[in-house]
Amino acid sequence: MASRVISNLIDGERVPSASGRTSDLVNPSTGEVFAQAAVSDGADVDAAFAAAERAFAGWRDSTPSERQAALLGIADVLQAHADELVALESENTGKPIAVTASEEIPPMIDQIRFFAGAARVLEGRAAGEYMRGFTSIIRREPVGVIGQVTPWNYPMMMAVWKWAPAIAAGNTVVVKPSDTTPVTTVRMAELITDAGILPPGVMNVICGDRDTGRALVENPIPQMVSITGSVRAGMQVAESASRDVKRVHLELGGKAPVVIFDDADMEAAAEWLAVAGYFNAGQDCTAATRMIVSERIYDDFVAALAEQAKGTGTTFDDGPGGEALVPPVNNVHQMERVLGFLERTPKHAEIVAGGSRQGDRGFYVSPTVVAGLQQDDEMIQNEIFGPVITVQRFSDEAQALAWANGVNYGLASSVWTKDFGRAMRMARNLDFGCVWINTHIPLVAEMPHGGFKHSGYGKDLSMYGFEDYTRIKHVMANIDS
Repeated sequence: MASRVISNLIDGERVPSASGRTSDLVNPSTGEVFAQAAVSDGADVDAAFAAAERAFAGWRDSTPSERQAALLGIADVLQAHADELVALESENTGKPIAVTASEEIPPMIDQIRFFAGAARVLEGRAAGEYMRGFTSIIRREPVGVIGQVTPWNYPMMMAVWKWAPAIAAGNTVVVKPSDTTPVTTVRMAELITDAGILPPGVMNVICGDRDTGRALVENPIPQMVSITGSVRAGMQVAESASRDVKRVHLELGGKAPVVIFDDADMEAAAEWLAVAGYFNAGQDCTAATRMIVSERIYDDFVAALAEQAKGTGTTFDDGPGGEALVPPVNNVHQMERVLGFLERTPKHAEIVAGGSRQGDRGFYVSPTVVAGLQQDDEMIQNEIFGPVITVQRFSDEAQALAWANGVNYGLASSVWTKDFGRAMRMARNLDFGCVWINTHIPLVAEMPHGGFKHSGYGKDLSMYGFEDYTRIKHVMANIDS
């Protein structure tokens, strides 16, 4: 039994759960326990929110320049400890060290620095006299205390997406990471606390399970709850928060269509989309895992995807410390879920690459391509969240668009064509929060990330995401009195 224990961080102090309960943390690349984490209950949640409420009284009065300086200091501290954070993330998620260091640390640091700058440029409608004798002023203020729940697919980065804009806007936070991946979120908070950058209570982290998350949402103190997770979890959060009229920010997954017309550069598309589909083992809400391909190039494109799936860039043989692109899926239950989809492959479809567990150590699923699927098949309609690319054959633009939009999700999409007019038509009509053209998956701090329909509402990143953590107050003064 591992002796290392990941504790909560409340009011600037490392504290175990009030009950003393812990849960095992498993390295997905080995299937072995490497640590325990606190399992918090209502008493821990109450303590964390009480600390955040006390801290808010002072943090809300900090100036934009003070908040900017704090976030810039945080970025510097985390960058200085990048190697440690990457090693911890790799152990906790099974991700390759080289890929995590190159693809997650730089965006995270950039995003923190973006929100540091955003703290100083909040805008509102100009003050003026909209009624004779009265001057109106718009104040943009922090919402208050925020409860935040992060997922297990990108533990470090999704935590940054939550706390960075909230703190930059003058809020205080209680963050609950996933019960399987709390290590780096807690460590980031410890590094920030040890550096003395934030007042105690501005950032609090509590570890725990679904019951912990339920207690967080039901607590009366937070004015807003933000979650990245499954549709079911988001619906439960929205329902619970509605009883207390809390603001809710939801990012709930996706089923990104990738529409490939016959004039696209097929080889370049196949190579790019294999990366965009298999990166992080397909455990990405925007992953390019649902291909809708013109019938004129369908067979050749399926063959190209199969070759990519079998290629050296998507092998697991060098483990979490190597250069491999595809890590294991996060946990044994997720592996069983992904394999269950494949076991239920309908007779009219064909697994043309992969399709099974890889090895008997850890939770690896081989990169997979399933061709010949129909629009109402479960692999088309439901988020698999694994290294599985599905392929459908379309006959014309109208059918491609109907199939692309014909799911309950609306987070991300892409269209591949050299026809500018067609690209613009598709971009207009695709019912997704992001549309990429001749690319898929790049994100930048300046542009919003967020979806429609069952993918939730609210934005991460950008000034739109920043403004989600503010509220608007109208002040009207009688200037003739």
